[in-house]
Amino acid sequence: MSQDFKQAALDYHEFPRPGKISVELTTPAETSKDLSLAYSPGVAEPVRAIAKDPDAAYRYTAKGNLVAVISNGSAILGLGDLGPLASKPVMEGKALLFKRFAGIDSIDIEVDAESPQAFIDTVARIADTFGGINLEDIKAPECFEIERALIERCEIPVFHDDQHGTAIVTAAGMINALELAGKKLEDAQIVCLGAGAAASACMKLLINMGAKVENIFMLDRKGVIHSGRDDLTPEKAAFATETEKRTLEDAIDGADVFVGLSGPNLLSPENLLKMADSPVVFACANPDPEILPDLARETRSDVIMATGRSDFPNQVNNVLGFPFIFRGALDVRATAINEEMKAAAVIALAELAKQPVTQEVLDAYGLDSLEFGREYILPKATDSRLLNAIASAVANAAVDTGVARLPLPEKYKG
Repeated sequence: MSQDFKQAALDYHEFPRPGKISVELTTPAETSKDLSLAYSPGVAEPVRAIAKDPDAAYRYTAKGNLVAVISNGSAILGLGDLGPLASKPVMEGKALLFKRFAGIDSIDIEVDAESPQAFIDTVARIADTFGGINLEDIKAPECFEIERALIERCEIPVFHDDQHGTAIVTAAGMINALELAGKKLEDAQIVCLGAGAAASACMKLLINMGAKVENIFMLDRKGVIHSGRDDLTPEKAAFATETEKRTLEDAIDGADVFVGLSGPNLLSPENLLKMADSPVVFACANPDPEILPDLARETRSDVIMATGRSDFPNQVNNVLGFPFIFRGALDVRATAINEEMKAAAVIALAELAKQPVTQEVLDAYGLDSLEFGREYILPKATDSRLLNAIASAVANAAVDTGVARLPLPEKYKG
């Protein structure tokens, strides 16, 4: 990043007032009567109603449209463990995206916890305040334990976006990329470089969508995760296969797909050349991918390429998922975001990329035309159709699987 861009980023966060979010009033607070209704004595009436029926909190407070974005700062973007306070700009950014794209009110919470259990206890004790919880930037393997425990203890959706948001967008793009390559997910040989939270969630969701676990070769810092290793966490062990492959060079030979959730420049041109025809490469390390698109295309003219960056085609961007997933979950008051809801989001996102691109999107990106193809496998973030397409799919899946506490809204029918 240039010095000018770095300064622009700092200025953006400082001016015209520090931070990116604020609280707004939704009811009048001008007259004596307004204030007596907003606080004492009028506020006693909704208090009594909620004490009698906890569900009344959704009727008389902002709970039903309020999501907490919570982190301990142990895995901030690609910067590492910089602590809770340093994560605040990112958490404010997530809150901004919730509001901008799905009209969801969101507040960031940074927890300085001495252990995963302390973090779990803290979040569980404040969960009643919110309609949903978005966990963010928590390192593996702690994030698995934290999310599992909070899902069990909370009666609202708990969603670790670094895992599942990344997985949903990756799976949608992967399905479309393989279709363009003339291949099927269930037949594809997949190499995943990286074995952290995002990688595990991506591979798990791809398996749920039809990929075969025996066709997946996941690599961590020690090489291929295989059944002969005795140093695997439970999350890694789920992807251990019986194979003689030990290195990336071994695994990549003949592979149809490469998914990188690791670090910069780790996929060499030589290894890309070993892949099968029309290779699908998702190089998602940020800000520097495992291989730059220009180098990949120079090496293989038949490559279908995606990254996590906005300055290249086919950005794998979580903003294509989490605002709309929570919108659908909140609108039917779901108690969880389950596997069926995630799969519904994948299909809706993949299908939207095949629809004619609207003028709104073309104008936002300064384009004359854009259509489904090798450089457009995922919708653009400014596509306003994302809201209804994904939220509707998620809400319908919540109702169908019995985790919704409200019937399907009319806007999502048909």
